[in-house]
Amino acid sequence: MRGPSVRLVRTPRAAVSAPVLDTSQHRVVEHRGGPLLVLAGPGTGKTTTLVEAVVDRIERDGVDPGQILVLTFSRRAAAELRQRIAQRLARTVREPLARTFHSYAFGLLRREAVQRGEQAPRLLTGAEQDLLIRELLRGDLDELGADYWPPRLRPALSTRGFAEELRDLLMRAVERGVGPVELAALGHRQERDDWVAVAHFARQYAAVTGLRQPPAFDPAELVRAAVDLLSDDPSLLARERDARAFVVVDEYQDCDPAQEELLGLLAGGGRDLVAVGDPDQSIYAFRGSDIEGMRRFPERFPTADGSPAPVQALTFSRRSGPVLLAATRRVAARLGGPHR
Repeated sequence: MRGPSVRLVRTPRAAVSAPVLDTSQHRVVEHRGGPLLVLAGPGTGKTTTLVEAVVDRIERDGVDPGQILVLTFSRRAAAELRQRIAQRLARTVREPLARTFHSYAFGLLRREAVQRGEQAPRLLTGAEQDLLIRELLRGDLDELGADYWPPRLRPALSTRGFAEELRDLLMRAVERGVGPVELAALGHRQERDDWVAVAHFARQYAAVTGLRQPPAFDPAELVRAAVDLLSDDPSLLARERDARAFVVVDEYQDCDPAQEELLGLLAGGGRDLVAVGDPDQSIYAFRGSDIEGMRRFPERFPTADGSPAPVQALTFSRRSGPVLLAATRRVAARLGGPHR
């Protein structure tokens, strides 16, 4: 994975005209002075509202586009946001104004490594991770007899499916800041001998990847490494925070704990932050996303005076009529999510 280069987004000569916003959308666009959680269901104009909030900061407040960071969860979504913002501004803007969490983390790690004269890191692909895990498991079987694995699991150690499940567990642990020591202790407390074995394996995996040159990270490790870097270097953290006058997060319901922690470092403390999401559309739990992040957002990101962040719902759906909306709300009410 290459580091994010600075490119230019070319735009048409004529600006795309401003859309007509409803009252709830206007409240989001005009919000200033701290964090805001926006609940936005399908058809409520979520992306339009997000784009207009960015454009308003640039055109009305005079914020430099380079001081605005829009974070989302896929390269396609980031590219669409960049294009729509550029079209509304009718100017050439520096890219990436919108980027994924992983792109931001990788760019930060790469930039700091280059400045220190070190080799830039690279991203391990899923296939590389699986191959490495299977090689380590094969070594366990050949050299150690896999004696630290519970007997019931040993027949599965050579299978592709076990390696994939093991990779997934390792990534979820990293996202939650659970290292081998913590995982082993948790396994003992919960009487989970498989977790204790995974903790032992995680030490091997970390030792092998840590010796690679250039340094190699899997996607979960990227964000956690960025969190550690910012946490350990107060001057770097201060520079990153000062460089961001306004932070926006799209699809906040898909945040995992490491991404939430990264966001807290960049935009916590009552700074200008708008997080947009829909708890009914959380689809990445299998990748570590934590829907409870939306429930705790007001307390996790308080205003400057310490009060919970306000919550604004986009209330007008342009896609569904009242009958369909009522039916979907009845279904959603049974899901137990952080609905408003």
